[in-house]
Amino acid sequence: MRRTVVLAATAALSAGLLSGASAGEAGPPRHPAVFETVFASPLGLEGLTTDGHGNLYTPARGADPCPVYRVAASGGPAAVVGTIPAPCNPAGLAFDRRGRLYVANADTVVSFVPDAANPPAATVFTSGVPGANGLAFDRDGALWISDGGTGQGRVWRAGANGVAVEQFRVQPMVSDVLAGGVGRDVRGLPPGTVTIKPNGRTAADTLGSQHIVANGLAFTADGTLLIADTARGALWRVPMDRAGNPRAATGCDAAFPANTLCLDQLEVQHPYLEGADGIVLDRAGGVWTAVNERNAIVVARRDGRVSEYFRNPADPASKLRDGGPLEFPTSPVLLPDGRLCVTNSDVNRRDNAPNTAGEATPSGAVRAKVSCVKP
Repeated sequence: MRRTVVLAATAALSAGLLSGASAGEAGPPRHPAVFETVFASPLGLEGLTTDGHGNLYTPARGADPCPVYRVAASGGPAAVVGTIPAPCNPAGLAFDRRGRLYVANADTVVSFVPDAANPPAATVFTSGVPGANGLAFDRDGALWISDGGTGQGRVWRAGANGVAVEQFRVQPMVSDVLAGGVGRDVRGLPPGTVTIKPNGRTAADTLGSQHIVANGLAFTADGTLLIADTARGALWRVPMDRAGNPRAATGCDAAFPANTLCLDQLEVQHPYLEGADGIVLDRAGGVWTAVNERNAIVVARRDGRVSEYFRNPADPASKLRDGGPLEFPTSPVLLPDGRLCVTNSDVNRRDNAPNTAGEATPSGAVRAKVSCVKP
């Protein structure tokens, strides 16, 4: 199933993304952005990666076992290339240098070699990583894992032996120095609501809290690790020494564990990035982010500027931005031909609420999708 939507890009982007040269400097788009659905899934999706040969890989949720699909970026039927035994709740995924695929799954990372002819069952590579979400390999072949699901901001590194060791923490939104915590509660509406009171708008419930501070991971050309901070709308930067160990300032706040990053490691924070999920770097060092809570794609450039490449337009009548083409985008991937692809998880949150609009719907034949920008 293929569905094409043509909409204008909303701001500057890396020149050549739509012309196939993603390494250029930022400039206006040559053409309007064109998103097409290359895979419409009957199951939920989140993570996305590529083998570098025009194929995309995404793990599904809500099945027993959970299938991992291979999808041609040019469209066509999807093939199951592996499965994740239940209970399964897969998220981010990444290939190692030998072609083995690793998938974050609850408190583990599982792996397998994709095979469409005889799909293998994934086996556990590492465990003891609660909330495992983003994955990225460093230049030495070690796997880095974020704990996006817990809000504690932990980042682990696992070597070839599969032993995961906590390296540092992104500063969480809440410290537990008091019962109930001390800090800041970032609220997304919906699912949270507000009530009009005489003294202004006041939060009426505790729904919609966003505490994820370590989400997408990506390494720069010089080996620096970048981390997407969903709650703050930010990117953190952690340089590495020659042995691949973090070389970042930690321990600045006694309210947090000693290995918590200092705020000096915050690379950029911007309202465009609120709800940042996965990240991917282009050849010029630009950081492309799927900002799921805003149904947007944002690029942060090396000079510190942040631009909104695309955001769903508001419907003229309802003023909502839930009609697509983006439907809670996650896990951006840049293909060799310059195209940007994302999964669309269709979560019922913020700009994607209610999630009954658009191509993907909670009770329909399409629950999630993979979309790519046409060249």
